[in-house]
Amino acid sequence: MRSETGSVAPLVAVVVALVASVAVATAGLGVVYTARVKATTAADAAALAAAAGSYPGTGIGSPLAAAARAAKANGAEVVSCLCPVDRSLHPRKVTVVAVVPVDLPVLGSLRVRAASRAEFEPLVWLSR
Repeated sequence: MRSETGSVAPLVAVVVALVASVAVATAGLGVVYTARVKATTAADAAALAAAAGSYPGTGIGSPLAAAARAAKANGAEVVSCLCPVDRSLHPRKVTVVAVVPVDLPVLGSLRVRAASRAEFEPLVWLSR
């Protein structure tokens, strides 16, 4: 008969490698999910700021600058802002895209994007 001493060691090594791989993948998914929530929050805040800034009477300043400030305060960066200044009293819509950079252990870095739209009605704002 052969000796079976040490025959469990390869099995344990495979199980440990599998558990470590699952742990790294789970942690990576958690980081990406957190970045997605952060990007969504930043895009929403930036769109609201840009919408109000698109009417000069609010005194907020440039809609792009307002969006950038709101995104930065939420840990993101604005990469796109369709937010033209409109002096009319008609409702207007703006769209903002924000990104959050993420560093993953095995995959490297990526940028998580989120877009948001907001509407601003100057007549409602003026009648407050």
